Amino acid sequence: MPTLGAMKLRRRWGTRILGLMLVVVCVGMVGCRGAREDVRTVVMVIESSPNNLDLRVGTDAQSERVGGLIFDALVKKDERFNLQPWLATSWEQPDALTWVFHLRDGVRFQDGRPLGAEDVAWTIRSMMDGSLITAKGGAFANVSGVEVRDRLTVVVRMKRADEALLFNMSDGLFGVVPKGSGADFGLHPVGSGPFRFVSAVQDKEVVLERNPAYWAGAAKIERVRFAVVPDAITTALELKKGSADVESNVITLDMVHALRDSPGLVTESGPGSAVVYMNFNVTDPVLKDKRVRQAVACAMDRQAIVDAIWRGQARLAGTLLPVGHWAAAASAELAGYPHDVERAKALLEAAGFPAGKDGVRLRVTLKTSTDETTRLMAAVLQQQLRAAGIDLQIRSAEFGTFYADVTHGAFQIYVLRWIGSNEDADIFRYAYATESFPPKGGNRGRYSNARVDALIAAAAGEMDQSKRRAEYVEVQQILAEELPGIPMWYPNNEVVHTRRLTGVRLHAAGNFDFLRDAEVFGAARRPMASVY
Repeated sequence: MPTLGAMKLRRRWGTRILGLMLVVVCVGMVGCRGAREDVRTVVMVIESSPNNLDLRVGTDAQSERVGGLIFDALVKKDERFNLQPWLATSWEQPDALTWVFHLRDGVRFQDGRPLGAEDVAWTIRSMMDGSLITAKGGAFANVSGVEVRDRLTVVVRMKRADEALLFNMSDGLFGVVPKGSGADFGLHPVGSGPFRFVSAVQDKEVVLERNPAYWAGAAKIERVRFAVVPDAITTALELKKGSADVESNVITLDMVHALRDSPGLVTESGPGSAVVYMNFNVTDPVLKDKRVRQAVACAMDRQAIVDAIWRGQARLAGTLLPVGHWAAAASAELAGYPHDVERAKALLEAAGFPAGKDGVRLRVTLKTSTDETTRLMAAVLQQQLRAAGIDLQIRSAEFGTFYADVTHGAFQIYVLRWIGSNEDADIFRYAYATESFPPKGGNRGRYSNARVDALIAAAAGEMDQSKRRAEYVEVQQILAEELPGIPMWYPNNEVVHTRRLTGVRLHAAGNFDFLRDAEVFGAARRPMASVY
């Protein structure tokens, strides 16, 4: 059951949003200084600007989701995360150290240039030769070289076997760029995907338009404007007015619930593969002791947060991998940390943190973005941890600033999501291998364990899936014991859109691929408020 504080917070928030809905007509009467939106343009609200639309560099959710519409990958994940042909129509491994990719003929970049083996080779080389500063370079650390056999054949040579290579060339994580694309390519990206880049204004918008010559069939939507709206309340109001067409996992579940009966809106919901996780800076003097990290895990009541903030629309996580993944360890195989305040206190006492006169044992800071759901979650966490004597200070910043702090290690604790990249077991290399300290990877808390490194290396070169699973399960067992991070829950995908947008089909990854097939139908849209 939710804690009393969480329930009060939820009721207070529900009252707040319902009250705001009552003034929506008044908001709609405010004069709009901008021009009326072209009715053929779909306005999609996102909570932050993409960090870099060049998929060789961008690792944040907005970069991978918006960039995934501009670029094509070599392979594409299906609904069960199996890899299917895309730009590569087929591939083979003559031996464990050689991959041969055969490319689709007739594909062109959005500027008319043909896409071929030279472009694929350039894309891979630029991510591994140091010409780009990219955390994704670690995914190609085992590549020794790339050869162009002919116009449509690329050969990738490996230093050692790496079965994760193929996944790292899949949609959202990888996008083929034209040969010669440099470090500033993300400012004016040119891909071969269903939408082409038009313009971008930081913290305001990204505009894409349909690529009419797309090899897989032109999208039905002519133009998409991704409006950056950090405030979830404003997003809900714009959807209510019809001045925005769609949002994906931006507004809180209370807001989704409040909008369900709106006659002009439709809510789509389904299981998601993304995982919300908490990460620790294990080099921090307070957090370097695993008992402190375990105490934090025991002090939090994750189910209460899911019930209160997510309205039950999320599943608790024990690992970073999605539910049902072939390499995911079962909960019975992992150390558990059910809500237990007394155990949390005992762990802190053993770690050398006795309670002071005010009951406080230690003070730590949690950094978050300004995303509304995250801020609500942080407020509940603050209350829960206080019961164990942990004074949790909250520092929220707009996403760009927050993400910069995270990637530079300027944090004690942060909360984020793994989106897409956690659909492959290589997430453990990227997130926790010693070789993956930024900027080479996503091990932002600088966790290092020789046994974990050895298991990850062995699993990457193992072609027998049952043996790979055993190695990855041991990795998960070590991580569950040492807790450099805490997998928290898998949120459902919640997409709210106006009825003029039809054919919206959700993907478990929570990406924006539904824009490839959706179409605009019906009434025109009202202009968005001048706050934009």
